[in-house]
Amino acid sequence: MQYLSLTGHGWLKPLAFSALVGLTGIAQAAPLKIGTTAAFAPPLEVAVEEAKKQGLEVELVEFSDWIAPNSSLANKDIDANYYQHTPFLENANKTAGYDLVAVKPGIINNVGLYSKKYKSFEALPDGARVAIANDAINGGRGLQLLQKAGLITLTPGVGYRATLNDITDNPKDLEIVELEAVQLARSLDDVDLAQGYPHYIRLAKTIDPKSALLFDGVDNPEYIIQFVARPDKKDDPQLLKFIDVYQHSPAVRKALDDAHGKLYQPGWKE
Repeated sequence: MQYLSLTGHGWLKPLAFSALVGLTGIAQAAPLKIGTTAAFAPPLEVAVEEAKKQGLEVELVEFSDWIAPNSSLANKDIDANYYQHTPFLENANKTAGYDLVAVKPGIINNVGLYSKKYKSFEALPDGARVAIANDAINGGRGLQLLQKAGLITLTPGVGYRATLNDITDNPKDLEIVELEAVQLARSLDDVDLAQGYPHYIRLAKTIDPKSALLFDGVDNPEYIIQFVARPDKKDDPQLLKFIDVYQHSPAVRKALDDAHGKLYQPGWKE
Protein backbone atom coordinates (compact mmCIF):
# COMPACT_ATOMS: atom_id res chain seq x y z
CA MET A 1 0.00 0.00 0.00
CA GLN A 2 1.47 3.36 -1.01
CA TYR A 3 1.47 6.11 1.60
CA LEU A 4 0.76 9.72 0.72
CA SER A 5 1.89 12.83 2.56
CA LEU A 6 -0.08 15.95 3.30
CA THR A 7 2.72 18.48 3.66
CA GLY A 8 3.09 19.44 7.29
CA HIS A 9 0.33 17.14 8.43
CA GLY A 10 1.96 13.72 8.69
CA TRP A 11 1.66 10.53 6.68
CA LEU A 12 -1.60 8.95 5.71
CA LYS A 13 -2.85 5.93 3.84
CA PRO A 14 -5.92 6.00 1.56
CA LEU A 15 -8.12 3.04 2.45
CA ALA A 16 -10.91 3.49 -0.04
CA PHE A 17 -11.27 5.83 -2.98
CA SER A 18 -14.25 6.87 -5.07
CA ALA A 19 -14.07 7.87 -8.71
CA LEU A 20 -14.66 11.56 -9.27
CA VAL A 21 -15.66 11.18 -12.89
CA GLY A 22 -18.47 8.94 -14.09
CA LEU A 23 -18.76 7.08 -17.37
CA THR A 24 -20.03 10.25 -19.03
CA GLY A 25 -16.86 12.11 -18.05
CA ILE A 26 -18.83 14.63 -16.01
CA ALA A 27 -17.30 15.41 -12.61
CA GLN A 28 -19.42 14.32 -9.68
CA ALA A 29 -19.46 15.69 -6.14
CA ALA A 30 -16.23 14.97 -4.25
CA PRO A 31 -16.44 12.09 -1.78
CA LEU A 32 -16.70 12.73 1.93
CA LYS A 33 -13.24 12.39 3.52
CA ILE A 34 -13.07 10.82 6.99
CA GLY A 35 -9.78 10.56 8.87
CA THR A 36 -9.07 7.82 11.41
CA THR A 37 -6.36 5.66 12.96
CA ALA A 38 -5.64 1.94 12.63
CA ALA A 39 -7.61 0.88 15.70
CA PHE A 40 -10.89 2.24 14.34
CA ALA A 41 -10.40 1.58 10.63
CA PRO A 42 -11.93 -1.91 10.03
CA PRO A 43 -15.52 -1.09 11.10
CA LEU A 44 -15.28 2.24 9.28
CA GLU A 45 -14.26 0.41 6.11
CA VAL A 46 -17.46 -1.60 6.38
CA ALA A 47 -19.43 1.62 6.92
CA VAL A 48 -17.87 3.01 3.73
CA GLU A 49 -19.10 -0.06 1.82
CA GLU A 50 -22.58 0.18 3.35
CA ALA A 51 -22.79 3.92 2.64
CA LYS A 52 -21.87 3.32 -1.00
CA LYS A 53 -24.90 1.02 -1.31
CA GLN A 54 -27.00 4.05 -0.32
CA GLY A 55 -25.35 6.31 -2.90
CA LEU A 56 -22.89 8.00 -0.55
CA GLU A 57 -19.25 8.02 -1.62
CA VAL A 58 -16.77 8.15 1.26
CA GLU A 59 -12.97 8.21 1.23
CA LEU A 60 -11.41 6.83 4.42
CA VAL A 61 -7.94 8.14 5.31
CA GLU A 62 -5.80 6.37 7.93
CA PHE A 63 -3.24 8.38 9.90
CA SER A 64 -0.28 6.91 11.76
CA ASP A 65 -0.35 9.30 14.73
CA TRP A 66 -2.84 11.16 16.93
CA ILE A 67 -1.88 14.71 15.87
CA ALA A 68 -2.30 14.71 12.10
CA PRO A 69 -6.04 13.83 12.03
CA ASN A 70 -6.89 17.10 13.78
CA SER A 71 -4.37 19.29 11.98
CA SER A 72 -5.55 17.91 8.63
CA LEU A 73 -9.16 18.52 9.63
CA ALA A 74 -8.44 22.08 10.71
CA ASN A 75 -6.65 22.69 7.40
CA LYS A 76 -9.59 21.31 5.41
CA ASP A 77 -7.68 18.36 3.97
CA ILE A 78 -10.42 16.08 5.34
CA ASP A 79 -14.06 16.71 6.26
CA ALA A 80 -14.23 14.93 9.62
CA ASN A 81 -12.33 12.48 11.78
CA TYR A 82 -13.13 9.62 14.11
CA TYR A 83 -10.56 8.59 16.73
CA GLN A 84 -10.80 10.85 19.80
CA HIS A 85 -12.91 11.33 22.91
CA THR A 86 -14.07 14.66 24.34
CA PRO A 87 -11.14 15.31 26.75
CA PHE A 88 -8.67 14.72 23.91
CA LEU A 89 -10.64 17.07 21.64
CA GLU A 90 -10.86 19.78 24.29
CA ASN A 91 -7.12 19.57 24.87
CA ALA A 92 -6.36 19.71 21.14
CA ASN A 93 -8.55 22.79 20.69
CA LYS A 94 -6.89 24.49 23.65
CA THR A 95 -3.27 23.70 22.83
CA ALA A 96 -3.40 24.08 19.04
CA GLY A 97 -6.03 26.81 18.77
CA TYR A 98 -8.47 24.69 16.79
CA ASP A 99 -12.23 25.26 16.69
CA LEU A 100 -13.23 21.65 16.10
CA VAL A 101 -16.55 20.29 17.37
CA ALA A 102 -18.00 16.91 18.26
CA VAL A 103 -20.82 16.00 15.87
CA LYS A 104 -22.16 12.61 16.99
CA PRO A 105 -20.95 9.84 19.32
CA GLY A 106 -19.36 6.57 18.29
CA ILE A 107 -18.27 3.80 20.62
CA ILE A 108 -16.62 3.78 24.03
CA ASN A 109 -13.74 1.36 24.63
CA ASN A 110 -12.41 -0.17 27.81
CA VAL A 111 -8.87 0.74 28.82
CA GLY A 112 -6.99 -1.58 31.17
CA LEU A 113 -3.83 -2.27 33.14
CA TYR A 114 -1.86 -5.19 31.71
CA SER A 115 1.14 -7.22 32.81
CA LYS A 116 3.03 -10.15 31.29
CA LYS A 117 4.97 -10.72 34.51
CA TYR A 118 2.44 -10.52 37.35
CA LYS A 119 -1.05 -11.84 37.94
CA SER A 120 -2.09 -9.30 40.58
CA PHE A 121 -1.29 -5.80 41.76
CA GLU A 122 -0.21 -7.21 45.12
CA ALA A 123 2.57 -9.14 43.35
CA LEU A 124 4.09 -5.99 41.88
CA PRO A 125 7.46 -5.35 43.55
CA ASP A 126 8.48 -2.05 45.06
CA GLY A 127 9.97 0.16 42.36
CA ALA A 128 8.07 -1.61 39.57
CA ARG A 129 8.16 0.12 36.17
CA VAL A 130 4.72 1.21 35.01
CA ALA A 131 3.98 2.69 31.57
CA ILE A 132 1.18 5.17 30.90
CA ALA A 133 0.33 7.39 27.92
CA ASN A 134 2.44 10.52 27.54
CA ASP A 135 -0.27 12.84 26.22
CA ALA A 136 -2.10 15.05 28.68
CA ILE A 137 -5.49 13.37 28.43
CA ASN A 138 -4.78 9.67 28.02
CA GLY A 139 -2.05 9.91 30.64
CA GLY A 140 -4.65 11.20 33.08
CA ARG A 141 -6.82 8.21 32.27
CA GLY A 142 -3.90 5.91 33.05
CA LEU A 143 -3.26 7.62 36.38
CA GLN A 144 -6.93 7.25 37.30
CA LEU A 145 -6.61 3.52 36.56
CA LEU A 146 -3.59 3.26 38.85
CA GLN A 147 -5.57 5.01 41.58
CA LYS A 148 -8.54 2.66 41.01
CA ALA A 149 -6.10 -0.24 41.43
CA GLY A 150 -5.01 1.16 44.80
CA LEU A 151 -1.43 1.73 43.62
CA ILE A 152 -1.34 5.53 43.90
CA THR A 153 -3.42 8.40 45.28
CA LEU A 154 -4.19 11.51 43.25
CA THR A 155 -5.17 15.05 44.14
CA PRO A 156 -8.91 14.91 44.97
CA GLY A 157 -11.17 15.92 42.10
CA VAL A 158 -8.45 16.20 39.47
CA GLY A 159 -10.12 13.58 37.23
CA TYR A 160 -8.83 13.08 33.69
CA ARG A 161 -6.65 16.18 34.00
CA ALA A 162 -4.32 14.33 36.37
CA THR A 163 -0.55 14.53 35.77
CA LEU A 164 2.41 12.97 37.56
CA ASN A 165 2.49 16.10 39.74
CA ASP A 166 -0.96 15.13 41.10
CA ILE A 167 0.33 11.92 42.70
CA THR A 168 0.09 12.49 46.44
CA ASP A 169 0.93 8.94 47.55
CA ASN A 170 2.94 6.19 45.86
CA PRO A 171 3.46 3.49 48.51
CA LYS A 172 5.23 1.02 46.17
CA ASP A 173 7.49 3.78 44.83
CA LEU A 174 6.43 2.91 41.29
CA GLU A 175 8.62 4.21 38.48
CA ILE A 176 6.03 5.66 36.11
CA VAL A 177 7.26 6.11 32.54
CA GLU A 178 5.33 7.94 29.84
CA LEU A 179 5.14 6.58 26.29
CA GLU A 180 3.11 7.37 23.19
CA ALA A 181 -0.27 5.75 23.67
CA VAL A 182 0.01 3.73 20.46
CA GLN A 183 3.32 2.24 21.73
CA LEU A 184 2.01 1.04 25.09
CA ALA A 185 0.91 -2.34 23.71
CA ARG A 186 4.51 -3.07 22.68
CA SER A 187 6.01 -1.97 25.99
CA LEU A 188 4.84 -5.01 27.97
CA ASP A 189 8.15 -6.87 27.58
CA ASP A 190 10.04 -3.90 29.03
CA VAL A 191 7.85 -2.82 31.95
CA ASP A 192 6.06 -4.55 34.81
CA LEU A 193 2.64 -2.99 34.19
CA ALA A 194 1.21 -0.87 31.40
CA GLN A 195 -1.90 1.05 30.58
CA GLY A 196 -3.36 -0.66 27.54
CA TYR A 197 -5.96 -0.15 24.85
CA PRO A 198 -7.50 -3.51 23.85
CA HIS A 199 -7.81 -2.56 20.18
CA TYR A 200 -4.09 -1.70 19.94
CA ILE A 201 -3.14 -4.79 21.93
CA ARG A 202 -5.18 -6.89 19.53
CA LEU A 203 -3.32 -5.34 16.59
CA ALA A 204 0.08 -5.79 18.26
CA LYS A 205 -0.71 -9.39 19.35
CA THR A 206 1.38 -8.95 22.50
CA ILE A 207 -1.11 -10.31 25.05
CA ASP A 208 -4.75 -11.36 25.30
CA PRO A 209 -6.68 -8.05 25.22
CA LYS A 210 -9.21 -9.51 27.68
CA SER A 211 -6.50 -10.28 30.26
CA ALA A 212 -6.20 -6.87 31.91
CA LEU A 213 -5.81 -6.96 35.70
CA LEU A 214 -8.31 -4.09 35.81
CA PHE A 215 -10.52 -2.24 33.32
CA ASP A 216 -11.78 1.29 33.84
CA GLY A 217 -15.31 0.44 32.76
CA VAL A 218 -17.54 2.06 30.16
CA ASP A 219 -19.57 4.30 32.44
CA ASN A 220 -17.47 7.41 31.75
CA PRO A 221 -19.25 9.22 28.88
CA GLU A 222 -16.40 11.69 28.45
CA TYR A 223 -14.40 8.83 26.88
CA ILE A 224 -16.89 8.07 24.09
CA ILE A 225 -15.12 8.34 20.74
CA GLN A 226 -16.63 11.19 18.73
CA PHE A 227 -17.11 12.03 15.08
CA VAL A 228 -15.45 15.46 14.91
CA ALA A 229 -15.68 18.19 12.27
CA ARG A 230 -15.14 21.88 11.70
CA PRO A 231 -18.15 24.06 12.62
CA ASP A 232 -18.96 24.58 8.93
CA LYS A 233 -19.27 20.81 8.43
CA LYS A 234 -21.08 19.72 11.60
CA ASP A 235 -24.52 19.76 9.95
CA ASP A 236 -23.35 18.45 6.58
CA PRO A 237 -26.03 15.99 5.31
CA GLN A 238 -23.42 13.60 3.88
CA LEU A 239 -21.56 13.42 7.17
CA LEU A 240 -24.75 12.89 9.17
CA LYS A 241 -25.85 10.16 6.76
CA PHE A 242 -22.51 8.37 7.09
CA ILE A 243 -22.69 8.53 10.89
CA ASP A 244 -26.20 7.10 10.77
CA VAL A 245 -24.88 4.19 8.69
CA TYR A 246 -22.09 3.62 11.21
CA GLN A 247 -24.48 3.64 14.16
CA HIS A 248 -27.29 1.54 12.71
CA SER A 249 -25.98 -0.78 10.01
CA PRO A 250 -26.04 -4.47 11.13
CA ALA A 251 -22.93 -5.07 9.02
CA VAL A 252 -21.05 -2.33 10.85
CA ARG A 253 -22.19 -3.68 14.22
CA LYS A 254 -20.83 -7.10 13.28
CA ALA A 255 -17.53 -5.47 12.27
CA LEU A 256 -17.41 -3.66 15.63
CA ASP A 257 -18.01 -6.95 17.45
CA ASP A 258 -15.29 -8.61 15.39
CA ALA A 259 -12.85 -5.77 16.06
CA HIS A 260 -13.54 -5.10 19.74
CA GLY A 261 -15.23 -8.22 21.09
CA LYS A 262 -17.08 -7.35 24.30
CA LEU A 263 -14.66 -4.55 25.24
CA TYR A 264 -16.79 -1.73 23.87
CA GLN A 265 -20.30 -0.30 23.99
CA PRO A 266 -22.22 2.01 21.65
CA GLY A 267 -22.06 5.57 22.92
CA TRP A 268 -25.37 6.52 21.32
CA LYS A 269 -28.94 5.70 22.31
CA GLU A 270 -30.16 2.76 20.27
